[in-house]
Amino acid sequence: MKPPNVSSVTEFQLLGFQNLLEWQTLLFAIFLFIYFLTVTGNVVIIAVVSQDQRLHSPMYVFLKHLSFLEIWYTSTIVPLLLANLFSHGQAISFPACMTQLYFFVFFGATECFLLAMMAYDRHLAICSPLHYSSLMSPEICTKLVAVSWLTGVGTGFLPSLMISKLDFCGSNQINHFFCDLPPLMQLSCSSVYITRMVIFILSIAVLCICFFLTLVSYVFIVSTILRIPSASGRMKTFSTCGSHLAVVTIYYGTMISMYVRPSDHLSPEINKIISVFYTVVTPLLNPIIYSLRNQEFKDAVRKVLRKKCGIYGVRVKGSFFVG
Repeated sequence: MKPPNVSSVTEFQLLGFQNLLEWQTLLFAIFLFIYFLTVTGNVVIIAVVSQDQRLHSPMYVFLKHLSFLEIWYTSTIVPLLLANLFSHGQAISFPACMTQLYFFVFFGATECFLLAMMAYDRHLAICSPLHYSSLMSPEICTKLVAVSWLTGVGTGFLPSLMISKLDFCGSNQINHFFCDLPPLMQLSCSSVYITRMVIFILSIAVLCICFFLTLVSYVFIVSTILRIPSASGRMKTFSTCGSHLAVVTIYYGTMISMYVRPSDHLSPEINKIISVFYTVVTPLLNPIIYSLRNQEFKDAVRKVLRKKCGIYGVRVKGSFFVG
């Protein structure tokens, strides 16, 4: 019986953006501001959807779960990135690195499944409006959300387990700002062929299948929209799924270019730029796109603000009167 692989590396050094030393302070301020807006925007979405009864439809239930996921997804990466920029390099222990890798894959895979479920929801709402309430009942919506989360939980185990079994006996410097799959495999001193192929196949299974299901849903959606006689009717119908389509295009475009490829043909600096898009920028775009393009959601925000401000005004007025 062969002894288990024991790594001689107990911690990794994340190099981050050390090639941009003169820009470290500016990057820290930019990423901190984006992180603040991301968390705030997604918290607002969760709060508004939870408080407004009109937004308890399946579409907004999916959106609430997506916003909840985005908070944790970006929090898995950005705080460590900020610490890296602040200290010009950040050490991370081997267990912490594997933990970050697991949650990154877990949340990323869950987002793929949630986006596919949201596309399916829009397909039913536009292509089968008369049967929508029965085909997308609250019970079915809850099951689809649960399947998305559970599938994401299972997807994260295999890559993190296989990476943790590799030998790391040389340099411990990861040329990235978080523990990602490609730089970790490049750093290993053992054979990574099987690990690389398994992760490549898993990436295809998750990204491409979810993207294919989303694409098929939108093919039916577009064909239905084109049959609407009036131009205003087509625009109004398309606006109900335009926000989701924008998020899908950005997210899948960057993720597929990063992980669905058999060889590392991109430079580490290009990989970092691509990674910034789907770990930092995309979680911010979700609340911006869904709030700016969705009139129903904007009306709900105004209603909640009027309600909160009205309560606050009554309290202030009462206190003033008593005084």
